[in-house]
Amino acid sequence: MRYMILIHGEEGAWEALSPEDMAAGMAEYMAYTEALRKAGKYVVGEELNKAVTGRTVKVRGGAPQVADGPYADIKEQLGGFYLIEADSLDEAVSWGARCPGAKHGTIEVRPVIQH
Repeated sequence: MRYMILIHGEEGAWEALSPEDMAAGMAEYMAYTEALRKAGKYVVGEELNKAVTGRTVKVRGGAPQVADGPYADIKEQLGGFYLIEADSLDEAVSWGARCPGAKHGTIEVRPVIQH
């Protein structure tokens, strides 16, 4: 079964790190990604740009309504994700706990409904 590991964190926290801490953080993510690959669990993973670079879209009365940036003003934003294969939710949660983002943000693990 497939699971999404959603990485929520405080925007701007990464940019506030020293270059050395950024390099160490990237090394952690690369090692985590490699561990997923070696275990045969990795499907895809990506970092997202800042929420303010996006748009929210909804359709009301047949017309699209587009707004700049995040819809809700919250401390943590979705910053990236991994799509993995796992045998159970417990296994997926275990991988989520190993994600470097769990040390400073919140990891959400959700099953993917496959049609």
